[in-house]
Amino acid sequence: MNSVQTRSAERALSGGTWLIVCGAMLYSILTVTPLMADHTADEWAWTAPILPLVVDAAVVIVVKLDDVLARLGGHGGRWPVALRWMTGLMTLALNTADSALKKDLVGVAVHSVAPLLLIATAETSLAYRRAIAAAVARLEQQQRSEREAAEQAARERAEAARRQAREEREHTAKLDREQREHEAALAREQAEREERRWREEQRLQAEQQAAERAERERREQVREQHEREREQAERDAAARRAREHAERQARERREQMEREQQAERERAELLARGPAESKLPEDEARRIVSAAFAAELSVRAAAELCGWSVGWVSARYAEHRPPGGAELAIASR
Repeated sequence: MNSVQTRSAERALSGGTWLIVCGAMLYSILTVTPLMADHTADEWAWTAPILPLVVDAAVVIVVKLDDVLARLGGHGGRWPVALRWMTGLMTLALNTADSALKKDLVGVAVHSVAPLLLIATAETSLAYRRAIAAAVARLEQQQRSEREAAEQAARERAEAARRQAREEREHTAKLDREQREHEAALAREQAEREERRWREEQRLQAEQQAAERAERERREQVREQHEREREQAERDAAARRAREHAERQARERREQMEREQQAERERAELLARGPAESKLPEDEARRIVSAAFAAELSVRAAAELCGWSVGWVSARYAEHRPPGGAELAIASR
């Protein structure tokens, strides 16, 4: 966030805060003045607006000084917090007192909106200002560090340039001296060095070409080997997945058949008991009703098997039917 955005955010926060504070002050004066007039002697009724003005003036002081301290990055300690909450609670009490005395809960709720909004706005704006001040301080510190780093880098580059220029001058002077002293010897040795260098380059070039050719052949062989291994691995993996899938399906079918056979045996055992002589326990009755529903027995037959009422069995049957099954069953009857 740049400085323009920061100033815009601070102006929006300050304007919104003061708008809420002024609105709450005006609302508080209009609300509390009749209450103070009712509880003040008639000859002093003109003093009724003084108390809400005093309380709201304290709110203005707290909000303004908190704004200044937040901009400076300071903290006023416990007393500003106590004053801020004390004035907020006083405003809340004065605004809701008339409705509370009349036992008008709706009035208490309505008249508590402005004081509570004022308290929350004071705390929130202070937190926002401190956060903005901290963010601005961090941004300034970062920019200062970047400037210092850039200046240090520039100084180091300038020093390196001066040192390199000095070394180049010294090296040039040394070369000039050596050239004047050994000009004749250098001329004779130049041809020999050129010849040796040419031969060495030819030899190195031939060796490099041979090495590159061998490396290409080796890479081609490795690539072909990897390709064969990858294709074989893919075939093996595909065969293994197909085999595992077939085994898993066969195992699931066996398990499903075993569960169905076991459930069928349990239902047959429950239905083979015959009519119950008395009302069975609910858990056992629920199992019998479930077995009767699976066997498509009538509700009355299931009621005779478990000893419970036809209505209770009908309710259990309804639980076993899918959504919409109850309407279809009633329609079929």
